Amino acid sequence: MLSALYHPQLSDCRRLFLRNYEVLINIGVYEFEKKGEQRLLINVDLYIPLAVSTPTHDQLEEVVDYDFMRDTIAKLMARGHIQLQESLCDDIVQAMLAHPHVRAARVSTMKPDVYPDCEGVGVEVFNIKEGV
Repeated sequence: MLSALYHPQLSDCRRLFLRNYEVLINIGVYEFEKKGEQRLLINVDLYIPLAVSTPTHDQLEEVVDYDFMRDTIAKLMARGHIQLQESLCDDIVQAMLAHPHVRAARVSTMKPDVYPDCEGVGVEVFNIKEGV
């Protein structure tokens, strides 16, 4: 599978990522899922133009801070029960794209504890900001 960095609109970008961010979340459509939290792994890739993400003074203010990803996800999860992983992924991608320096975002979520015979089940979405 090719990296999204090969996409022509992203060739001038760096990729910032958050890997296997483990959260406990109330998610699911079945009644037993609505009664408690379950483990969810979240992965985020942000594509940020080098022109706005290349530090010249080695200072945090010159780049997109990793805390932006974690804090944004925490705010979305704080809204309460989520029915579908698809909805959560879509919401996270849109929130990531709202950052003025983010050109594109890829988000995946995975429930690792649903089936005993596989690593997990999940969803992935990729979106490039329009008009870039």
